[in-house]
Amino acid sequence: MKRLPRTLLGALALSLLAAGCATSTPDRYYTLAAPADVVPVPSATPVFIELAPVAVPERLARPQMLVQRTGGGAQVAVLEQHRWSASFENELRDALAAGIASRLGAIDVTKGGRQPSQPAWRIAVQLQRFDAIEDTRVDAAFSWTVRRSDAERSATCQWSGSESVGQGIDALALGAQRVTAQAAQAIARQVAALQSDPAAVCRGAG
Repeated sequence: MKRLPRTLLGALALSLLAAGCATSTPDRYYTLAAPADVVPVPSATPVFIELAPVAVPERLARPQMLVQRTGGGAQVAVLEQHRWSASFENELRDALAAGIASRLGAIDVTKGGRQPSQPAWRIAVQLQRFDAIEDTRVDAAFSWTVRRSDAERSATCQWSGSESVGQGIDALALGAQRVTAQAAQAIARQVAALQSDPAAVCRGAG
C-alpha cells in the first residue's frame, strides 16, 4: 500500500478541520441583566446596597443553560453551546444588584466604595426554584432577607413568578431575564418600604 506524501496528508487534515469548523454551531452567550429601562427617583440622601452571593441549587451553578424539554418528564438538558455570560449564580447576582440599584436610585457597594459611617441595606438572596421549560415558560421562586448595616433587625420576604416564552432558546433566555427583573423589582419594593417604615410587612409575594 502506497503512503501518501506528507504535503498531501497535511492538506487533507486542513480540509477536514475546515469542514468541521464550517459545520459546527458557534456557542451563544446570554445575560440575565435586563436593559436599563427604569428611571430612578433622585434621593437627597445616598442609598447604598450590598448584595451577598446568591445561593442557588447546585445543579444550576454552571455557565451552561439548564433546560427542561417539553414533554420530557424529569429529564433536563445541559446546553453546552448555549451559556450564560458567567456562571449562573454570578450572572444572577449581578442582574439582581443592577436591577435593585436602578429601581432605588441606589449605589451597589458590594465590592467596596462605602465609608463605615454610611449605612447600607444588606440583602441576602436564595433562589428556591428556576425552571426553564423550552418553548413554554420560565418559573422562578426567590426568598431573601434585608437588614440595614447599622441595625440588628432584619426582614424576610419571598416572591415567585412565571414568564411565558416563545419558541427557541433565545426566547427562553429573554424569559429568564424578565423573571429576574421581576424579582429585582420585588426586592427593591421591600427595601423602599423599609426605608419609610422599619416595621413594614413584606409585600413581595407574587
